[in-house]
Amino acid sequence: MSRKKISTTVYITEEQNEMLKLLNKKTKVPIAEYIRQGIDLVLKEYENEIPGQMTF
Repeated sequence: MSRKKISTTVYITEEQNEMLKLLNKKTKVPIAEYIRQGIDLVLKEYENEIPGQMTF
């Protein structure tokens, strides 16, 4: 399922950037996709901290 995406700016460390480039070179998965996956992991871990969220 494709969801509408918005553009934003994220600052990462040089080490994170280099590791993501290596991962992208090996897998051909866009770096932005890895960043989105990382955000999803954080949101899942802290979902109880987000007001108005219900868990099933």
